[in-house]
Amino acid sequence: MVTENALPRGALRRAEAVLAALRARYPRPATHLVAANAWELLVATVLAAQCTDARVNTVTPELFRRWPGPTELAGATQEELEAVIRSTGFYHSKARNLLGAARRLCEVYGGEVPPRLEELITLPGVARKTANVVLFGAFGINEGLAVDTHVKRISHRLGLTAQTDPVAVERDLMRLFPRAEWGDVNHRMVWFGRDVCHARSPRCADCELAAICPRREPPRERTARTPSRAGSRAGK
Repeated sequence: MVTENALPRGALRRAEAVLAALRARYPRPATHLVAANAWELLVATVLAAQCTDARVNTVTPELFRRWPGPTELAGATQEELEAVIRSTGFYHSKARNLLGAARRLCEVYGGEVPPRLEELITLPGVARKTANVVLFGAFGINEGLAVDTHVKRISHRLGLTAQTDPVAVERDLMRLFPRAEWGDVNHRMVWFGRDVCHARSPRCADCELAAICPRREPPRERTARTPSRAGSRAGK
């Protein structure tokens, strides 16, 4: 039995405000990853770890041209795949995981990406975040709420959770937001994290949520410079 942790005081009220504000800012949320089907979205999401979506989108056309689906990629070598995805970073582990995922899909699921979280997370390199992205993006299924670095950071700053483990953060957010909104909440928070709520130097002055944000950056006050001792002597 999973024990639910207590939510921060006022979290539900803030979540309602967050949902309204982000809906207004981003009326048509979507992933920036270019993918035509569930397999392509899975591959792109794995490659996007510690990499920008823009960079991934420059790599995947060649990847999918050479290996359109799991069946084709399952026959590739580690070295062949690494050469194509090298610019996304961490290419050794990404190539190993993608090859393992392709081969498992062929062996167990007939070369198709299953629309079930408990099966997706058995694939190498696929944890809850990637599985949730694929389920919502490819199948329109809100099984969970994908928590990446942007979602985790914003959720902490806005006082929506006090948890540090991504699964625990996800559990709190699933309690705060309507199930029908989970996938879009992820997209909107990711966009908001890139546009406004940066990891360093967040643009609090431009944030429509500043009034309810417990972590709002206070304005920096200019302080008068104290004359140096040498300067004081020079003036005497």
